This record gives sequence, C-alpha cells and structure tokens, in this order.
Amino acid sequence: MSFVSDLVKSVVHDVVQDMLKKATGKRARRRKRTLTAAERLNRIEKLLKPARKQTSRKRTVSSRSKTRRRAS
Repeated sequence: MSFVSDLVKSVVHDVVQDMLKKATGKRARRRKRTLTAAERLNRIEKLLKPARKQTSRKRTVSSRSKTRRRAS
C-alpha cells in the first residue's frame, strides 16, 4: 500500500509541476508593424543627417535667466 501511494504521489506531483511550468513560462510577444517605404526613408535620412552640436551649458543657462525674461 505504501509503495503504491508513494508512486501515485510522485506521479501527481510531477504532472502538476509540469503543468505549472508550462502555464507560467510562456509570454505572448507582440509583433512589430513593418515600416512603410516613406517611414523607412525618413529613418535612413535621419541617420545620415549629422547630429546637432551641443550648446554650452553657460549659454543655455544665461538664455533662461530671469532677468532676461523680465526684460522681454
């Protein structure tokens, strides 16, 4: 009796574990929409265009200063 019950328990345990693993392991992936010709061209042009040069922090801060805003 003990041998049979141990065997049944182990089989049930394995089956339940396998079911739980399959239920939680997979996630649906979203497909990316394919680009149109115009979108593809825009992306390529954007990559080819040189990046804008970064302005200095000093210049940016001074252009945002309160005194300057009050004057205008």
